[in-house]
Amino acid sequence: MTDSDFETTQIEAAAFRRLLQHLMSERTDVQNIDLMIHAGFCRNCLSDWYREAAEQRGITMTKDEAREAVYGMPFSQWKAQHQREATPEQLAAFEAAQRRHSR
Repeated sequence: MTDSDFETTQIEAAAFRRLLQHLMSERTDVQNIDLMIHAGFCRNCLSDWYREAAEQRGITMTKDEAREAVYGMPFSQWKAQHQREATPEQLAAFEAAQRRHSR
């Protein structure tokens, strides 16, 4: 790995940590379904990617451990504190987004 590769990795890691902090602290009001509608991924996707990256490096991680790393707390606690039932409008928008992106 070159110094440039190392620096890029450090910058990417810092940006990822900032994204997690933003989602954990500043935008807990943004629901996962809203992220899925507008961005095509959610906190659960991030936790899956996090776990997959750990496993590629030989680190065993459970789904719950990965979710806690992304949510900043156990998923059940985050869900109880922040997750609301999806509205009919959100569900319709999610289905429309899925149809648009499945092509």
